[in-house]
Amino acid sequence: MDALVTSLVAAVVVLAVAVIVVRARRRVTSRAAGQPAESPRGGPLRLTPGDRVRIREREYAVSATIRLVEGDWSWVQHLLDDDSGTRHRLSVEDGPELELVLWTAEPGATVTPGAPTIELGGRRYTWAETGQARYTAIGETELPSTGTMRYHDYQSGGAARLSFEAYGEEGWRVARGELLHPADLTIRPTPDAR
Repeated sequence: MDALVTSLVAAVVVLAVAVIVVRARRRVTSRAAGQPAESPRGGPLRLTPGDRVRIREREYAVSATIRLVEGDWSWVQHLLDDDSGTRHRLSVEDGPELELVLWTAEPGATVTPGAPTIELGGRRYTWAETGQARYTAIGETELPSTGTMRYHDYQSGGAARLSFEAYGEEGWRVARGELLHPADLTIRPTPDAR
């Protein structure tokens, strides 16, 4: 009987050690595969102008931040500069799960929002949501520091997005977006923030 109890205890100890080793390896592997470390100031919601962010293989400087509020919902958009002349932005929504979308401006697009589906660039997008939010902006936005923004959002497939935004009384800005995984981002805050 004592031998059976000893064998059972040894098996439980071996199993516990195996579980600990597997979990530790998963953490190390996810970091090695590109899992970003949390920013010292709280991740993508806390980016500020001057910070740098690497999204996949491209480096961007944060040139401005726009914080939006609609009812009890809020989100952030960081305007990104990569010296290409193309407008990019990173939207960050912290709901039940963190949602990150990298947007690229489509200044030549002739489509307008409102229809249940929209075709652009060979892809069909389906309406997802419409609304109006208040915003505050800091950095190089070419916008007043506060105001309102109207939007229409569309989706296609799992990760493709299409957005229409109008700040104040301006016309629609069109952008195509791609849903990102948090591991796609690496944040480098400004040196004075460390």
